[in-house]
Amino acid sequence: MITTIGTYLPTWSGPGGARAAGLDEDALTLAVAAGRAALGEGGSDQATRVVVVSRELPLLDGDNAAALLAGLDVPSDVDVVERLGGGPSTMDSLLAATPGTLVIGVDLAGHAGAAAGWVGPEARGGELSPRGRVHRSLPLHVRGQDAVVYDDDDPRLQRERGLRASLAVADLSGKPVAIAGLRRREATAYCQGEVPELPTLGSSAPLFALAALADTAASGIVGAVEQASLVAAWWDPGDVVVHRDEASPQPVPARRMAPGPDIKFAATAYDRAFDAKLRWQAGRCPSCGTLALPPRHRCLTCGEEGTATPVALPRTGTVYTLTTVHVPVPGLASPYSLAVVQLDGVDVRSLVQVTDDGGDTTDIDDRGRLVLRRVAVRSGVPDYGYAFVPEKRN
Repeated sequence: MITTIGTYLPTWSGPGGARAAGLDEDALTLAVAAGRAALGEGGSDQATRVVVVSRELPLLDGDNAAALLAGLDVPSDVDVVERLGGGPSTMDSLLAATPGTLVIGVDLAGHAGAAAGWVGPEARGGELSPRGRVHRSLPLHVRGQDAVVYDDDDPRLQRERGLRASLAVADLSGKPVAIAGLRRREATAYCQGEVPELPTLGSSAPLFALAALADTAASGIVGAVEQASLVAAWWDPGDVVVHRDEASPQPVPARRMAPGPDIKFAATAYDRAFDAKLRWQAGRCPSCGTLALPPRHRCLTCGEEGTATPVALPRTGTVYTLTTVHVPVPGLASPYSLAVVQLDGVDVRSLVQVTDDGGDTTDIDDRGRLVLRRVAVRSGVPDYGYAFVPEKRN
């Protein structure tokens, strides 16, 4: 049973109305946003497995598990499966998911977005039952080992020898109500009823389709296609809950990147700050209880030295002061705004960059929340931290 579905769409509007990821976003930050929306309050403590499906994960040598779990605030010993694939792979992962599993589909290029399905331990939610699976090879769009994309743009071949042939082989005993991987105008020819328009076409599309059908309490066959492969299932939304993190789209702001040398990667500094920075934790002094961000070995209040206790910080707060930087800095798109944010309920202020604010309209006393973002790329390694999203953009 899929207990909750969480969806995330980037703020920026791309070509043709599709969403485009921001300069400080990648597949991992999108996955974290959707996953946190699905888990809600308390779900991170109950997760026993995380499956992330994408073709655009940031680290291909080495894995993304540590950063993914930290961003989700899930324990670091939870099993993570990184699955290379599109919509059919996500549908397969959902059908195989056991209680305690979080399945995330992520798309970055073209139509950017992410969605997650949380199979909670409680026996309630929406039910997904297998109906058909067809794996056929029709490689019209491929990325070779040389990283070059080869695209044989033949829509008639794709339609006749791809989807139509796969639907015939699958013998679904009825028309689908949604096909993830197609735009609505294309899916209408193969579906029945009011076909939902999906914001993505890849790995996350099946979850967006399930969420759209849940919004209207519609049940039926849902297919997920990629070229000539098809996985179909019967969807009964039941009492599944949908949480959407989908701000209104806004035009991409005019910014520029300054040329200059890359910032060098320091593995020791990266490792030392990893947990506190990605899990958004302060260090509590073992003597007087003062919180410090980042955690310190020596307390600035009482001078006590020792290992600080990690404490989760609130992810909401108020702008205490801010400034906009127009001077070009290598590796950063300018102009950008920096804010000192007073976190809710604790005596901690944090200096963070403002994100998702194309008009630089954030001001003192504005409310907002802290979200995971890619703050830099050093020697090819993405460096993650937190940024402030103004409430008016949420």
